[in-house]
Amino acid sequence: MKENARVLVVDDEPMVCVALTNWLQEENYLARAVHDGPQAIAAVREETWDVVLLDLRMPGMDGMEVLKHIREIAPQSVVIIMTAYASIPGAVQAMKDGAYDYIVKPLDVDQLTRMLKRIVEHQQLITENILLRKRLTEQYEFGDIIGKSGAMQQVFEMVRVVSETNATVLITGETGTGKELVARAIHSNSPRRYGPFVATSCGALPDTLLESELFGYEKGAFTGADRMKKGRFELAHGGTLFLDEIGDISMKTQIKLLRVLQERTLTRLGGTDTIEIDVRLIAATNQDLTAAMKAGSFRSDLYYRLNVVSIHLPPLRERKEDISLLAAHFINKYNIEFNKKFDRLERKALELMMEYQWPGNVRELENVIERAIVIDQGPEIKLRHLPFCNIEAPIADEPQSLDELEKLHIEKMLTRHNWNIAKTARLLNIDRTTLHKKIKKLGLERHSEPS
Repeated sequence: MKENARVLVVDDEPMVCVALTNWLQEENYLARAVHDGPQAIAAVREETWDVVLLDLRMPGMDGMEVLKHIREIAPQSVVIIMTAYASIPGAVQAMKDGAYDYIVKPLDVDQLTRMLKRIVEHQQLITENILLRKRLTEQYEFGDIIGKSGAMQQVFEMVRVVSETNATVLITGETGTGKELVARAIHSNSPRRYGPFVATSCGALPDTLLESELFGYEKGAFTGADRMKKGRFELAHGGTLFLDEIGDISMKTQIKLLRVLQERTLTRLGGTDTIEIDVRLIAATNQDLTAAMKAGSFRSDLYYRLNVVSIHLPPLRERKEDISLLAAHFINKYNIEFNKKFDRLERKALELMMEYQWPGNVRELENVIERAIVIDQGPEIKLRHLPFCNIEAPIADEPQSLDELEKLHIEKMLTRHNWNIAKTARLLNIDRTTLHKKIKKLGLERHSEPS
Protein backbone atom coordinates (compact mmCIF):
# COMPACT_ATOMS: atom_id res chain seq x y z
CA MET A 1 0.00 0.00 0.00
CA LYS A 2 1.12 3.53 -0.66
CA GLU A 3 2.16 5.05 2.63
CA ASN A 4 1.32 8.57 3.71
CA ALA A 5 -1.67 8.99 1.40
CA ARG A 6 -3.46 12.22 2.33
CA VAL A 7 -7.01 12.03 3.67
CA LEU A 8 -9.26 14.99 4.52
CA VAL A 9 -12.16 14.34 6.95
CA VAL A 10 -15.15 16.70 6.66
CA ASP A 11 -17.75 16.29 9.41
CA ASP A 12 -19.61 18.68 11.70
CA GLU A 13 -19.34 16.26 14.67
CA PRO A 14 -16.04 16.89 16.53
CA MET A 15 -15.96 13.38 18.05
CA VAL A 16 -16.22 11.79 14.58
CA CYS A 17 -13.37 13.98 13.34
CA VAL A 18 -11.11 13.11 16.28
CA ALA A 19 -11.82 9.38 16.10
CA LEU A 20 -11.33 9.20 12.32
CA THR A 21 -8.13 11.25 12.18
CA ASN A 22 -6.58 9.22 15.04
CA TRP A 23 -7.45 5.95 13.34
CA LEU A 24 -6.19 7.15 9.93
CA GLN A 25 -2.88 8.27 11.42
CA GLU A 26 -2.45 4.89 13.09
CA GLU A 27 -3.01 3.32 9.65
CA ASN A 28 -0.16 5.43 8.24
CA TYR A 29 -2.29 8.05 6.45
CA LEU A 30 -1.69 11.80 6.70
CA ALA A 31 -5.06 12.98 8.02
CA ARG A 32 -6.65 16.32 8.79
CA ALA A 33 -10.20 17.21 9.83
CA VAL A 34 -12.43 20.24 9.17
CA HIS A 35 -15.92 20.83 10.49
CA ASP A 36 -17.95 22.51 7.72
CA GLY A 37 -18.22 23.10 3.99
CA PRO A 38 -16.34 26.41 3.67
CA GLN A 39 -13.40 24.98 5.66
CA ALA A 40 -13.40 21.91 3.39
CA ILE A 41 -13.29 24.05 0.24
CA ALA A 42 -10.46 26.14 1.68
CA ALA A 43 -8.51 22.98 2.61
CA VAL A 44 -8.91 21.58 -0.91
CA ARG A 45 -7.70 24.84 -2.43
CA GLU A 46 -4.66 24.97 -0.11
CA GLU A 47 -3.45 21.37 -0.30
CA THR A 48 -3.67 18.23 -2.42
CA TRP A 49 -5.77 15.40 -0.97
CA ASP A 50 -5.88 11.83 -2.24
CA VAL A 51 -9.19 11.09 -0.49
CA VAL A 52 -11.92 13.24 1.06
CA LEU A 53 -14.27 11.59 3.61
CA LEU A 54 -17.27 13.89 3.33
CA ASP A 55 -20.33 13.95 5.57
CA LEU A 56 -23.51 14.31 3.52
CA ARG A 57 -25.62 16.14 6.13
CA MET A 58 -24.03 19.26 7.58
CA PRO A 59 -25.59 22.57 8.67
CA GLY A 60 -25.19 25.46 6.23
CA MET A 61 -23.38 24.09 3.20
CA ASP A 62 -24.25 20.39 2.86
CA GLY A 63 -22.10 17.61 1.40
CA MET A 64 -23.68 17.81 -2.07
CA GLU A 65 -22.63 21.42 -2.50
CA VAL A 66 -19.14 20.72 -1.12
CA LEU A 67 -18.82 17.81 -3.54
CA LYS A 68 -19.60 20.11 -6.45
CA HIS A 69 -16.82 22.51 -5.41
CA ILE A 70 -14.31 19.68 -4.90
CA ARG A 71 -15.01 18.31 -8.39
CA GLU A 72 -14.23 21.77 -9.80
CA ILE A 73 -11.18 22.56 -7.65
CA ALA A 74 -9.55 19.14 -7.30
CA PRO A 75 -11.03 16.58 -9.73
CA GLN A 76 -8.18 14.18 -8.93
CA SER A 77 -9.34 13.84 -5.28
CA VAL A 78 -11.52 10.79 -4.56
CA VAL A 79 -14.61 11.62 -2.49
CA ILE A 80 -16.29 9.07 -0.19
CA ILE A 81 -19.65 10.12 1.19
CA MET A 82 -20.41 9.38 4.85
CA THR A 83 -24.12 9.14 5.49
CA ALA A 84 -26.76 7.84 7.89
CA TYR A 85 -28.83 4.88 6.73
CA ALA A 86 -31.89 7.05 6.09
CA SER A 87 -29.94 9.25 3.67
CA ILE A 88 -28.70 6.52 1.36
CA PRO A 89 -30.73 7.86 -1.63
CA GLY A 90 -28.86 11.14 -1.23
CA ALA A 91 -25.54 9.27 -1.18
CA VAL A 92 -26.49 7.45 -4.38
CA GLN A 93 -27.22 10.80 -6.01
CA ALA A 94 -23.82 12.04 -4.81
CA MET A 95 -22.19 9.12 -6.61
CA LYS A 96 -23.99 10.15 -9.79
CA ASP A 97 -22.54 13.64 -9.23
CA GLY A 98 -18.99 12.38 -8.96
CA ALA A 99 -18.47 10.74 -5.56
CA TYR A 100 -16.48 7.48 -5.64
CA ASP A 101 -18.61 5.56 -3.09
CA TYR A 102 -20.51 5.95 0.16
CA ILE A 103 -20.24 4.39 3.60
CA VAL A 104 -23.00 4.27 6.22
CA LYS A 105 -22.62 5.63 9.75
CA PRO A 106 -21.66 4.31 12.23
CA LEU A 107 -18.64 3.53 10.10
CA ASP A 108 -17.52 -0.05 9.58
CA VAL A 109 -13.74 0.24 10.02
CA ASP A 110 -13.02 -2.93 8.04
CA GLN A 111 -15.14 -1.72 5.15
CA LEU A 112 -13.44 1.68 5.20
CA THR A 113 -10.01 0.02 5.32
CA ARG A 114 -10.78 -2.03 2.22
CA MET A 115 -12.21 1.00 0.43
CA LEU A 116 -9.21 3.22 1.16
CA LYS A 117 -6.77 0.45 0.24
CA ARG A 118 -8.51 -0.03 -3.11
CA ILE A 119 -8.52 3.71 -3.83
CA VAL A 120 -4.89 4.26 -2.91
CA GLU A 121 -3.69 1.26 -4.93
CA HIS A 122 -5.69 2.48 -7.93
CA GLN A 123 -4.23 5.98 -7.63
CA GLN A 124 -0.75 4.52 -7.32
CA LEU A 125 -1.32 2.52 -10.51
CA ILE A 126 -2.46 5.66 -12.33
CA THR A 127 0.66 7.50 -11.15
CA GLU A 128 2.91 4.64 -12.26
CA ASN A 129 1.22 4.60 -15.68
CA ILE A 130 1.74 8.35 -16.04
CA LEU A 131 5.41 7.98 -15.13
CA LEU A 132 5.77 5.02 -17.50
CA ARG A 133 4.20 6.97 -20.35
CA LYS A 134 6.53 9.87 -19.54
CA ARG A 135 9.57 7.58 -19.64
CA LEU A 136 8.39 6.01 -22.91
CA THR A 137 7.83 9.47 -24.34
CA GLU A 138 11.32 10.54 -23.32
CA GLN A 139 12.76 7.34 -24.82
CA TYR A 140 10.81 7.22 -28.07
CA GLU A 141 10.24 10.90 -28.84
CA PHE A 142 12.59 13.75 -29.61
CA GLY A 143 10.66 16.95 -30.16
CA ASP A 144 7.93 15.89 -32.57
CA ILE A 145 9.96 12.99 -33.99
CA ILE A 146 8.78 9.54 -32.91
CA GLY A 147 10.49 6.18 -33.21
CA LYS A 148 11.68 3.24 -31.15
CA SER A 149 13.51 1.50 -34.01
CA GLY A 150 17.29 1.30 -33.92
CA ALA A 151 17.53 3.57 -36.96
CA MET A 152 15.49 6.31 -35.30
CA GLN A 153 17.33 5.98 -32.02
CA GLN A 154 20.51 6.69 -34.00
CA VAL A 155 18.82 9.76 -35.50
CA PHE A 156 17.89 10.96 -31.99
CA GLU A 157 21.49 10.55 -30.84
CA MET A 158 22.79 12.48 -33.85
CA VAL A 159 20.30 15.27 -33.18
CA ARG A 160 21.45 15.47 -29.55
CA VAL A 161 25.10 15.68 -30.62
CA VAL A 162 24.77 18.24 -33.43
CA SER A 163 22.32 20.42 -31.49
CA GLU A 164 25.12 21.47 -29.17
CA THR A 165 27.24 22.70 -32.10
CA ASN A 166 26.85 25.33 -34.78
CA ALA A 167 27.68 22.90 -37.61
CA THR A 168 25.84 22.95 -40.92
CA VAL A 169 23.66 19.85 -41.27
CA LEU A 170 22.42 18.03 -44.37
CA ILE A 171 19.30 15.89 -43.77
CA THR A 172 18.52 13.26 -46.40
CA GLY A 173 15.52 11.02 -46.83
CA GLU A 174 12.46 10.36 -48.93
CA THR A 175 9.50 12.72 -49.05
CA GLY A 176 7.37 12.45 -45.92
CA THR A 177 10.04 11.07 -43.59
CA GLY A 178 10.06 14.16 -41.36
CA LYS A 179 13.14 16.12 -42.40
CA GLU A 180 11.74 19.47 -41.25
CA LEU A 181 10.84 17.95 -37.87
CA VAL A 182 14.47 16.94 -37.42
CA ALA A 183 15.61 20.44 -38.38
CA ARG A 184 13.23 21.97 -35.84
CA ALA A 185 14.41 19.52 -33.16
CA ILE A 186 18.04 20.51 -33.79
CA HIS A 187 17.14 24.20 -33.55
CA SER A 188 14.98 23.89 -30.42
CA ASN A 189 17.72 21.99 -28.58
CA SER A 190 20.54 24.29 -29.65
CA PRO A 191 21.94 27.50 -28.11
CA ARG A 192 20.01 29.30 -30.88
CA ARG A 193 16.65 28.06 -29.59
CA TYR A 194 15.55 31.58 -28.65
CA GLY A 195 16.37 32.89 -32.11
CA PRO A 196 14.13 32.52 -35.17
CA PHE A 197 13.61 29.29 -37.12
CA VAL A 198 12.97 30.16 -40.77
CA ALA A 199 11.96 27.41 -43.21
CA THR A 200 11.98 27.70 -46.99
CA SER A 201 11.10 25.11 -49.64
CA CYS A 202 13.51 25.71 -52.51
CA GLY A 203 11.56 23.45 -54.86
CA ALA A 204 8.34 25.40 -54.42
CA LEU A 205 9.72 28.63 -55.91
CA PRO A 206 10.98 29.53 -59.40
CA ASP A 207 14.66 30.42 -59.50
CA THR A 208 14.31 34.21 -59.79
CA LEU A 209 11.81 34.35 -56.92
CA LEU A 210 13.92 32.02 -54.78
CA GLU A 211 16.91 34.39 -55.03
CA SER A 212 14.87 37.35 -53.83
CA GLU A 213 13.35 35.22 -51.06
CA LEU A 214 16.73 34.04 -49.81
CA PHE A 215 18.82 37.19 -50.19
CA GLY A 216 16.20 39.96 -50.15
CA TYR A 217 16.03 42.98 -52.47
CA GLU A 218 16.19 46.75 -52.48
CA LYS A 219 13.43 49.05 -53.63
CA GLY A 220 13.51 49.32 -57.41
CA ALA A 221 15.63 46.18 -57.87
CA PHE A 222 13.10 44.90 -60.40
CA THR A 223 9.63 45.69 -61.67
CA GLY A 224 7.21 45.54 -58.75
CA ALA A 225 9.89 45.97 -56.05
CA ASP A 226 8.19 48.99 -54.50
CA ARG A 227 9.92 48.58 -51.13
CA MET A 228 12.96 47.02 -49.53
CA LYS A 229 12.48 43.43 -48.39
CA LYS A 230 14.74 41.36 -46.16
CA GLY A 231 15.52 37.85 -47.33
CA ARG A 232 15.28 34.61 -45.38
CA PHE A 233 18.93 34.77 -44.36
CA GLU A 234 18.42 38.15 -42.70
CA LEU A 235 15.16 37.05 -41.10
CA ALA A 236 16.97 34.04 -39.61
CA HIS A 237 19.79 36.18 -38.13
CA GLY A 238 20.72 34.77 -34.72
CA GLY A 239 18.76 31.60 -35.39
CA THR A 240 18.45 28.79 -37.93
CA LEU A 241 17.62 28.77 -41.64
CA PHE A 242 16.18 25.52 -42.99
CA LEU A 243 16.39 25.05 -46.75
CA ASP A 244 14.28 22.11 -47.90
CA GLU A 245 14.64 20.53 -51.34
CA ILE A 246 18.13 22.01 -51.68
CA GLY A 247 18.80 19.75 -54.67
CA ASP A 248 16.33 21.73 -56.78
CA ILE A 249 18.20 25.05 -56.83
CA SER A 250 19.82 26.28 -60.03
CA MET A 251 23.56 26.59 -60.63
CA LYS A 252 23.29 30.39 -60.42
CA THR A 253 21.64 30.24 -57.01
CA GLN A 254 24.11 27.57 -55.88
CA ILE A 255 26.99 29.96 -56.57
CA LYS A 256 25.35 32.78 -54.57
CA LEU A 257 24.50 30.42 -51.72
CA LEU A 258 28.08 29.12 -51.60
CA ARG A 259 29.42 32.68 -51.38
CA VAL A 260 27.10 33.50 -48.47
CA LEU A 261 28.16 30.36 -46.61
CA GLN A 262 31.85 31.10 -47.16
CA GLU A 263 31.82 34.80 -46.34
CA ARG A 264 28.87 34.97 -43.91
CA THR A 265 27.76 38.13 -45.69
CA LEU A 266 25.26 38.93 -48.45
CA THR A 267 24.13 41.73 -50.68
CA ARG A 268 20.44 42.20 -51.41
CA LEU A 269 19.34 42.11 -55.06
CA GLY A 270 19.73 45.59 -56.50
CA GLY A 271 21.86 46.69 -53.54
CA THR A 272 25.52 47.44 -52.85
CA ASP A 273 25.74 47.24 -49.07
CA THR A 274 27.36 44.17 -47.53
CA ILE A 275 25.23 42.70 -44.73
CA GLU A 276 26.74 40.40 -42.12
CA ILE A 277 24.63 37.42 -41.09
CA ASP A 278 24.79 35.03 -38.15
CA VAL A 279 22.78 32.02 -39.28
CA ARG A 280 23.02 28.29 -38.77
CA LEU A 281 22.09 26.50 -41.99
CA ILE A 282 20.27 23.17 -42.11
CA ALA A 283 19.52 21.79 -45.57
CA ALA A 284 17.44 18.81 -46.64
CA THR A 285 16.89 16.84 -49.82
CA ASN A 286 15.14 13.73 -51.09
CA GLN A 287 17.60 13.55 -54.00
CA ASP A 288 20.94 11.77 -54.34
CA LEU A 289 23.27 14.77 -54.34
CA THR A 290 26.31 12.54 -54.99
CA ALA A 291 24.71 11.42 -58.26
CA ALA A 292 23.75 15.03 -59.00
CA MET A 293 27.39 16.08 -58.58
CA LYS A 294 28.51 13.38 -61.00
CA ALA A 295 25.83 14.51 -63.46
CA GLY A 296 27.07 18.11 -63.14
CA SER A 297 23.80 19.52 -61.79
CA PHE A 298 25.05 20.17 -58.24
CA ARG A 299 28.31 21.86 -57.28
CA SER A 300 30.71 19.70 -55.32
CA ASP A 301 32.08 22.66 -53.33
CA LEU A 302 28.56 23.54 -52.17
CA TYR A 303 27.82 19.91 -51.35
CA TYR A 304 30.83 19.69 -49.04
CA ARG A 305 29.86 23.01 -47.41
CA LEU A 306 26.39 21.63 -46.69
CA ASN A 307 27.40 18.11 -45.74
CA VAL A 308 29.46 18.93 -42.63
CA VAL A 309 27.17 16.62 -40.64
CA SER A 310 24.78 14.24 -42.40
CA ILE A 311 21.61 12.77 -40.91
CA HIS A 312 19.70 10.18 -42.94
CA LEU A 313 16.03 9.48 -42.21
CA PRO A 314 15.04 5.93 -43.16
CA PRO A 315 11.76 5.35 -45.03
CA LEU A 316 8.89 4.00 -42.95
CA ARG A 317 9.00 0.63 -44.73
CA GLU A 318 12.46 0.13 -43.21
CA ARG A 319 11.34 0.86 -39.64
CA LYS A 320 8.01 -0.89 -39.40
CA GLU A 321 8.36 -1.40 -35.65
CA ASP A 322 7.54 2.33 -35.39
CA ILE A 323 4.18 2.04 -37.18
CA SER A 324 2.04 1.19 -34.14
CA LEU A 325 3.78 3.88 -32.06
CA LEU A 326 3.23 6.51 -34.75
CA ALA A 327 -0.39 5.41 -35.23
CA ALA A 328 -1.07 5.78 -31.49
CA HIS A 329 0.48 9.26 -31.56
CA PHE A 330 -1.67 10.38 -34.48
CA ILE A 331 -4.81 8.79 -33.00
CA ASN A 332 -4.29 10.88 -29.87
CA LYS A 333 -3.57 14.01 -31.94
CA TYR A 334 -6.72 13.77 -34.05
CA ASN A 335 -8.93 12.60 -31.18
CA ILE A 336 -8.17 15.97 -29.60
CA GLU A 337 -8.60 17.92 -32.83
CA PHE A 338 -11.91 16.31 -33.83
CA ASN A 339 -13.23 15.47 -30.33
CA LYS A 340 -13.32 11.72 -31.04
CA LYS A 341 -12.60 8.71 -28.82
CA PHE A 342 -10.58 6.26 -30.92
CA ASP A 343 -8.26 4.18 -28.76
CA ARG A 344 -6.96 1.28 -30.86
CA LEU A 345 -6.32 -0.31 -34.23
CA GLU A 346 -8.21 -3.41 -35.35
CA ARG A 347 -5.78 -6.34 -35.55
CA LYS A 348 -6.35 -6.83 -39.29
CA ALA A 349 -5.86 -3.12 -39.89
CA LEU A 350 -2.52 -3.15 -38.06
CA GLU A 351 -1.45 -6.28 -39.96
CA LEU A 352 -2.15 -4.60 -43.30
CA MET A 353 -0.39 -1.43 -42.16
CA MET A 354 2.66 -3.53 -41.32
CA GLU A 355 2.59 -5.15 -44.79
CA TYR A 356 2.00 -1.91 -46.71
CA GLN A 357 5.10 -0.24 -48.19
CA TRP A 358 4.16 3.40 -47.31
CA PRO A 359 5.46 5.28 -50.37
CA GLY A 360 4.44 8.54 -48.65
CA ASN A 361 6.16 7.53 -45.39
CA VAL A 362 5.13 9.09 -42.05
CA ARG A 363 3.16 11.85 -43.76
CA GLU A 364 1.02 9.23 -45.51
CA LEU A 365 0.49 7.34 -42.24
CA GLU A 366 -0.67 10.53 -40.54
CA ASN A 367 -3.12 11.22 -43.39
CA VAL A 368 -4.49 7.66 -43.15
CA ILE A 369 -5.13 8.01 -39.40
CA GLU A 370 -6.66 11.48 -39.80
CA ARG A 371 -9.00 10.22 -42.54
CA ALA A 372 -10.12 7.24 -40.46
CA ILE A 373 -10.94 9.43 -37.46
CA VAL A 374 -12.80 11.97 -39.60
CA ILE A 375 -15.10 9.44 -41.29
CA ASP A 376 -16.11 7.34 -38.25
CA GLN A 377 -16.83 7.56 -34.52
CA GLY A 378 -14.57 4.82 -33.17
CA PRO A 379 -13.42 3.51 -30.83
CA GLU A 380 -11.50 1.31 -33.27
CA ILE A 381 -9.79 2.05 -36.58
CA LYS A 382 -10.87 -0.84 -38.78
CA LEU A 383 -9.49 -2.45 -41.91
CA ARG A 384 -12.21 -0.86 -44.06
CA HIS A 385 -11.04 2.61 -42.94
CA LEU A 386 -7.69 2.17 -44.68
CA PRO A 387 -7.69 3.65 -48.20
CA PHE A 388 -5.40 0.87 -49.45
CA CYS A 389 -7.38 -2.01 -47.90
CA ASN A 390 -8.38 -3.34 -51.34
CA ILE A 391 -4.89 -3.00 -52.77
CA GLU A 392 -2.68 -6.02 -52.48
CA ALA A 393 0.33 -4.88 -50.47
CA PRO A 394 3.62 -5.76 -52.17
CA ILE A 395 5.75 -8.22 -50.29
CA ALA A 396 9.12 -6.95 -49.11
CA ASP A 397 11.89 -7.70 -51.65
CA GLU A 398 9.28 -8.72 -54.25
CA PRO A 399 10.33 -7.55 -57.76
CA GLN A 400 8.35 -4.43 -58.64
CA SER A 401 9.40 -3.76 -62.27
CA LEU A 402 9.21 -5.95 -65.38
CA ASP A 403 13.02 -5.85 -65.69
CA GLU A 404 13.43 -7.12 -62.13
CA LEU A 405 10.86 -9.86 -62.76
CA GLU A 406 12.53 -10.91 -66.04
CA LYS A 407 15.96 -11.02 -64.41
CA LEU A 408 14.68 -13.13 -61.53
CA HIS A 409 12.93 -15.58 -63.84
CA ILE A 410 15.85 -16.03 -66.26
CA GLU A 411 18.28 -16.47 -63.36
CA LYS A 412 16.05 -19.16 -61.82
CA MET A 413 15.73 -21.01 -65.14
CA LEU A 414 19.50 -20.92 -65.77
CA THR A 415 20.25 -22.16 -62.27
CA ARG A 416 17.61 -24.89 -62.49
CA HIS A 417 19.15 -26.22 -65.74
CA ASN A 418 22.78 -25.80 -64.69
CA TRP A 419 23.30 -22.88 -67.09
CA ASN A 420 22.58 -25.02 -70.14
CA ILE A 421 22.03 -22.14 -72.58
CA ALA A 422 20.38 -24.19 -75.34
CA LYS A 423 17.91 -25.92 -73.02
CA THR A 424 17.10 -22.72 -71.09
CA ALA A 425 16.55 -20.74 -74.30
CA ARG A 426 14.24 -23.44 -75.65
CA LEU A 427 12.16 -23.46 -72.44
CA LEU A 428 12.01 -19.65 -72.46
CA ASN A 429 10.87 -19.80 -76.10
CA ILE A 430 13.73 -17.56 -77.31
CA ASP A 431 16.88 -18.28 -79.35
CA ARG A 432 20.32 -18.66 -77.79
CA THR A 433 21.60 -15.33 -79.17
CA THR A 434 18.74 -13.48 -77.49
CA LEU A 435 19.38 -15.28 -74.22
CA HIS A 436 23.09 -14.36 -74.33
CA LYS A 437 22.14 -10.70 -74.89
CA LYS A 438 19.72 -10.77 -71.96
CA ILE A 439 22.33 -12.36 -69.68
CA LYS A 440 24.75 -9.56 -70.54
CA LYS A 441 22.13 -6.79 -70.28
CA LEU A 442 20.80 -8.00 -66.94
CA GLY A 443 24.28 -8.59 -65.51
CA LEU A 444 23.70 -12.26 -64.73
CA GLU A 445 26.70 -14.34 -63.68
CA ARG A 446 27.13 -18.03 -63.05
CA HIS A 447 28.29 -18.66 -59.51
CA SER A 448 30.63 -21.57 -58.91
CA GLU A 449 29.27 -24.46 -56.92
CA PRO A 450 30.69 -24.82 -53.41
CA SER A 451 33.37 -27.49 -53.22
